[in-house]
Amino acid sequence: MKKIVEKFSFRRAILVLADAFIVVAAALIANFVLSFFGAEMSRSDLLASFVIGVITCCGNLMIFGAYNKLWRFFNKRDYLSCVYGVTAGAATAAIILYIVRGEIHLAYTLLHAAVILIGVCLFRLLFKETFVTFSEAGHSSNVKRTMIVGGGQTCRMILTEINNSKCTHNTDDKAPAAYDPVCIIDDDRSKIGSEICGVTVVGTTNEIIKFADIHHIEQIIFAIPSCLEDERKRILDICAGTNLPVKVVPFIGNLIFDSSNTPILKQMRDIRMEDLLGRDPVRFDNEEIRRFISGKVCMVTGGGGSIGSELVRQIAKYDPKRIIIVDIYENNAYAVQQEMLMEYGDALDLKVLIASVRDYYRMNCIFESYKPEIVFHAAAHKHVPLMESSPMEAIKNNVIGTFNVATLAQFHKVRKFVMISTDKAVNPTNVMGASKRCCEMIIQYLSQEKDGCTEFVTTRFGNVLGSNGSVIPLFRRQIEQGKPVTVTHPDVIRYFMTIPEAVSLVMEAAAIANGGEIFVLDMGKPVHIVKLAENLIRMYGKVPYKDVEIKFTGLRPGEKLREELLMDEEGLQKTSNELIFIGRQIKLNGDEFIRKLRRLRNAAEENLDSAAVDALHDIVPTFTTPEEFNRAELIKETRNLTAAERD
Repeated sequence: MKKIVEKFSFRRAILVLADAFIVVAAALIANFVLSFFGAEMSRSDLLASFVIGVITCCGNLMIFGAYNKLWRFFNKRDYLSCVYGVTAGAATAAIILYIVRGEIHLAYTLLHAAVILIGVCLFRLLFKETFVTFSEAGHSSNVKRTMIVGGGQTCRMILTEINNSKCTHNTDDKAPAAYDPVCIIDDDRSKIGSEICGVTVVGTTNEIIKFADIHHIEQIIFAIPSCLEDERKRILDICAGTNLPVKVVPFIGNLIFDSSNTPILKQMRDIRMEDLLGRDPVRFDNEEIRRFISGKVCMVTGGGGSIGSELVRQIAKYDPKRIIIVDIYENNAYAVQQEMLMEYGDALDLKVLIASVRDYYRMNCIFESYKPEIVFHAAAHKHVPLMESSPMEAIKNNVIGTFNVATLAQFHKVRKFVMISTDKAVNPTNVMGASKRCCEMIIQYLSQEKDGCTEFVTTRFGNVLGSNGSVIPLFRRQIEQGKPVTVTHPDVIRYFMTIPEAVSLVMEAAAIANGGEIFVLDMGKPVHIVKLAENLIRMYGKVPYKDVEIKFTGLRPGEKLREELLMDEEGLQKTSNELIFIGRQIKLNGDEFIRKLRRLRNAAEENLDSAAVDALHDIVPTFTTPEEFNRAELIKETRNLTAAERD
């Protein structure tokens, strides 16, 4: 019986019948009241009023959405649909009666409409609590009204698990108890109106926000594990607009189908920022990396940083002979050391050394003492605005530090040297990006000189979610502290990847490299920073611009509107991994490069800001000002928009 009552189509039919009865009863009441004044209706007029009033009032109540509201959630705004429906219905009935009878009984019409309105609203008010008490009897208090996006096989599996749990009253697994499936969303319009395991498909993904409001949804399950990356991002963006918690079924390749029959509900997780990147997480060849790392002495400079520490974590999984962490910041180095000791204990040979890559002689002692076979060079200053105000520090740490470590690796016959670069090195508009481009040129110079056995590799990728230099930690702190989220410019666009993806790129690049390559990851489509901020605010259950303000602070010194991953002259070459490409190296004049590099070093060591920046412009010909770059980008965008409008 309860299932029949809870069925929405049944409840809608009950409402229509109740309203029809109220219209007839209201006519009798109005006529009875008017009889005291000798103004009652004739029997034929009253009968006509019954029929026409039921049709017009119920029809208009349906048009104004009075039957789309659930009884338990009726509020003041929902009662307005009753007011509009009854008013329009009574007016329509009066017009029809006038056309048929040639006259209108105004007093009866007004009194009839008033009694109908009172009856319709009173019926919903009186039965609201009764229905809620009856329909929710025996329901757990933690059950949430759930919308499922995707009406395919995964949806059926989820609904089957929930229904089985209800039937068996499984107390060991509380997960299904949290879900009360209310409706399904699917873009296949032929499914709309049909039912899957007793739950109705109500609309398409473009109507998610609408139906979440109508059905008072409390959480959403994204149940399309095979969804293509662009479509996945589009749908999750719409889901984020509901400001509701979103559970995500993992990508189809990550779902577990094993002999233990792991429930799909247990494999669901909360939506994360990386789900909004617009692409699948990149997968890498672990076996090839294992063959490359296993039994080798690996050194990571900057091993305490966000990228360096993840390098250490991933290297440790592949049974290295020893890991050497080199970092100037002792707190980070210590934190990674303790993490590795807790994870591996004595099974991992780990050495943590506090040292600066600027110190050539100290680094030489480290190479002599520990004889690394693979070097991952992650040490760098990377904060753009800070390096704009202290350009000589970027040059000392990034350029001179890279030259020191790379030449020492060559001298000590290191097998492979992997330098971690950034998309800001492409057509740089700031000192940090230009210094990293200079580092790429150093690696290229050493590679093309072929003086020794070391294979030099560069890996280039965009912004890393959650890294020390990422906007995400800043946004999180601002939201959690109740402060406005600060975005530099509404048009700023960046490429993003996760830290594990970035490090996996570095590892596989090192494994498949032959020397001299610049490896570039296909990072999907770039992301608007303001959109990222809005989605992050919604993930906290808040409304952008209403609950949390977004302030535009203006571009920072040296900042681009858009980052790039490849210079025009580099081109792309495919690798065995379809998401990793090789940028073609630009031939360097070795003697001229070393002469310019010496000039740059001397200016930095003498702390001559303007001379150092001039020397950096000289050695990196693509180094331009952000004003010039951004002006060109805006002109390009305007031309593209104009061309699109013409088309």
